[in-house]
Amino acid sequence: MISAVLPLGLAGCTVGPDYKAPKQLVPATFTASVATSHIAATPATAPATQPTTQPAAPPPPVVNLQRWWESFEDPTLDSLIDRAVRSNLDLRIAQSRVREARGQLIIQEAAGLPTLNADGGYNRYRFSKEGFYIPSPAAAGNGGRLSGASAPPPSGGGTLGRVNPAVAERRAQASSGSSSGLASAFTKTEIDTFQGGFDSSWEIDVFGGTRRSVEAASADQQASIEARRDTMISLLSEVARNYIEVRGVQRELRIADENIKSQQDTLDLTRSRFQAGLATDLDVARAEAQLASTKATVPGSITMLQEAIHRIGVLLGQSPTALELELTREAPIPAPPPLVPVGLPSELLRRRPDIRRAERQLAAANARIGAATADLFPRFSLTGSLGLAAGTFRNLGRLDSVYYSIGPSISWPIFDAGRIRANINVQNEREEQAAAQYEAAVLNSLEDVENALVGYTQEQARHRDLQVAVDSNRRAVDLANQLYQKGLTDFLNVLDAQRNLFASEDSLVQSEQAMSSDVVALYKALGGGWETFEMPQSLQPELENVTAANR
Repeated sequence: MISAVLPLGLAGCTVGPDYKAPKQLVPATFTASVATSHIAATPATAPATQPTTQPAAPPPPVVNLQRWWESFEDPTLDSLIDRAVRSNLDLRIAQSRVREARGQLIIQEAAGLPTLNADGGYNRYRFSKEGFYIPSPAAAGNGGRLSGASAPPPSGGGTLGRVNPAVAERRAQASSGSSSGLASAFTKTEIDTFQGGFDSSWEIDVFGGTRRSVEAASADQQASIEARRDTMISLLSEVARNYIEVRGVQRELRIADENIKSQQDTLDLTRSRFQAGLATDLDVARAEAQLASTKATVPGSITMLQEAIHRIGVLLGQSPTALELELTREAPIPAPPPLVPVGLPSELLRRRPDIRRAERQLAAANARIGAATADLFPRFSLTGSLGLAAGTFRNLGRLDSVYYSIGPSISWPIFDAGRIRANINVQNEREEQAAAQYEAAVLNSLEDVENALVGYTQEQARHRDLQVAVDSNRRAVDLANQLYQKGLTDFLNVLDAQRNLFASEDSLVQSEQAMSSDVVALYKALGGGWETFEMPQSLQPELENVTAANR
């Protein structure tokens, strides 16, 4: 009794290191030269400076990071993101892994609770007639039937083998004082047994090995939730980035088409002038080459357009060509919002799911050190059984058919060739790896934001210069055409002006696309968007209800 109560008194001792959340030092602000609490987007069409006579415009609203895609004010983009969240396959896989981790946690929690098994059965035995069954006095007095046994020979005694019948008879008479019972026992070569009952066992978690395993499984489950959130952020940014690319390439194709028409008109004019003796064959050849070069840019742009549409279709869990009719019609490039909330670097530790996941993985690795350390200590268990066993079914209800057993047990590894300590060392190294991965996640997040800030602000400056270049090239084309028609300039100047205009217009469109894509990259680096589609705990296993749960 004392040995059974002692482990209960020792329960609560948990070996291994207790987890302490890491303290990661981050800068007070982002160090990009133009980074502040917010960054403002300068519209391409706005003048560099406002006249002093105009009143100051009210500050534009700050974008909500939780639904940042709505800041582009594009209903098609909003619709694509909603559909992607409902049907994306990567997100479905991530949600399944959350449910898997939850199941693993239940398994670990069950390991610390008692187990109860019910069993029952019927057996019929037939003994060889070439051997002799020597029953115990109780069995002989019972007509040779076994009671309370599930397999021959019964626990009450008796042997099966070839023996001297006379010796067997004298032994039986000495035990029971009667030879009639022995004769009856020798005539019984078939025996029935009926049995039913319960078995229970409980390994008492004295040194906390099971509790550490539950702690690790709980951290793993939380890490899987953060992994799903990280998948959500990647999905949102991929849909937005590819959609912006679709609209940007469509603009490039339109500009190419306009330049092709203009250059075709120039070629026709040059041929007419050549036939009239006002131009040379060299001018015609140069005009033809210019037109062919511009046409050659179209197939590559169409390829990029189709690839982006196909990618969006797959992100939405559909066939690659499912959205061709919907997205083929040209639409403007989604313009970035006037203000983007950047916040402080310390907020990334709470907002970015990849950092939160790395921290939970570190907690799980720490807990597994304790689970491995517990193997050095003894294991205490309580086992018991209760049931009924009889030679006939109707005797199962008798009090004499009841059997039970109960008792504590202990096991302690004495020699394992260093396996346990090697496993502890393995878990310690895994914790070191998890700690380094956490630090890397923090540094990578800071790098992502810094790069996005630099890329976006520098692209703004580039866009302003490209806008000036486009305006100047358009004026140059007009002047070159006028002078050429009057015979005051060489045709090469016309071609150069047209070539420069096409290049600057194409670069301007690419810059507009890059600015919007850089804003998407900034939102992704800041870790925004997953909160919108976060599901209530009761609905988390059901991915298909994610949108309805947040309406």
